[in-house]
Amino acid sequence: MVLRYRVANASEFLVITGYGIDDIKLAKKAWVLPGQACTVFDISPVNYTFEVQAMSAEKLPFLLPAVFTIGPRIDDRDSLLRYAKLISPHDKLSNHVKELVKGVIEGETRVLAASMTMEEIFRGTKSFKEEVFEKVQLELNQFGLLIYNANVKQLVDVVGHEYFSYLGQKTQQEAANQAKVDVAEARMKGEIGSKKREGQTLQNAAKIDAETRIYSTQRQGEGKKEEARVKAEVKVFENVREAEVSEADAELAMKKAGWARQAKLAEVESAKAVALRDAELQMEVQEANWELYKKQKAAEAMLYEQEKAADGRKAAAEAAFFARRQEAEAELYAKQKEAAGLVALAEAQGVYLRTLLEALGGDYVALRDYLMIDGGLYRDIARINADAVRGLEPKISVWTGGPGAGVGEAGGAMKEVAGLYRMLPPLFKTVQEQTGMLPPAWMGSLREESTS
Repeated sequence: MVLRYRVANASEFLVITGYGIDDIKLAKKAWVLPGQACTVFDISPVNYTFEVQAMSAEKLPFLLPAVFTIGPRIDDRDSLLRYAKLISPHDKLSNHVKELVKGVIEGETRVLAASMTMEEIFRGTKSFKEEVFEKVQLELNQFGLLIYNANVKQLVDVVGHEYFSYLGQKTQQEAANQAKVDVAEARMKGEIGSKKREGQTLQNAAKIDAETRIYSTQRQGEGKKEEARVKAEVKVFENVREAEVSEADAELAMKKAGWARQAKLAEVESAKAVALRDAELQMEVQEANWELYKKQKAAEAMLYEQEKAADGRKAAAEAAFFARRQEAEAELYAKQKEAAGLVALAEAQGVYLRTLLEALGGDYVALRDYLMIDGGLYRDIARINADAVRGLEPKISVWTGGPGAGVGEAGGAMKEVAGLYRMLPPLFKTVQEQTGMLPPAWMGSLREESTS
């Protein structure tokens, strides 16, 4: 690349970047060194035509046709630098720049319109436009752009929403009604003037006629002359008063008609506003009732489940308590019956023992021995001993009186008795050795030594 000298036209600027330049350099003419790039951008303003669709605070849509003349701000170096960085790479007639400007204008217009009613927008069109320009300019400053001129046309209705048409018809109708009122007032004034002229003519004629008659009939008496004069003045007064009353009645009727028309329009507008608000409130109330109904049903279902669970737990506790009480009562009843049986048995045994003791003369040892014999104690002892020594080689002792014991054949009748008595000592001895028990006193006692 060679060294070049570039010169911009009157409506252009040079943007130089590259070697030796930290950011960018703006110039009308400059040397372009090797390692540098040079771009030319046009600073002439461009017309942008838009039809912005916005919506008022009452949610009424409308169109705002506008033509904006926008271009770089050439009186501020910083604005030119911002424009050179952000906008100059694009053609100023490109869709990119147009969409950028359109987005800013539409956004600010919609935000501002949403905070105003349609009546405020329509009646304060000039202030509305000025505020739109101010807010749009604030946003365009960050791109280095300036609104050189702006022309906002009349607000236009959106298809299906003919607010401005109806408003224009209302204005036209009011103008027409006012014109009719003006015509009626003019006609009334003309008729009143005509009547006044006729009255004045009649008055003058009557006056001349009266003067002629007075002159000709002067001799007939001043009374008739005065009477004619008074009648003429009364008639004039009545005519004037009647004309004023008619004029006042006509003016009052026209004012009443205007008031009635305004009241009717206000009633219609109020009824519409009330109906819309009532519909919105009905929807809000239905939604709130539905949410409340769902919450109530959920709470009732939860309460029913909790009550059922509580009833189940209560029934289970009552059943367990009843079973436990029945069991305790049965156990108590069994214990009571057992105790009663034991008491009765003890009482019967006491009576039985007292009777035996009395029969034995109060001998406790004899009572004990009797109970042992009656209970089969000795029989059981013999059986147990026999079972214990079965299969063993027990020591057996036999006692006898020996030969010549004095019992011969002649005493054979007592032989069996003598044998029985000889068997008792060894039996008692065996019981004593094996159980440690002594025979009853009434059966005798054992000697210390024994004969094998």
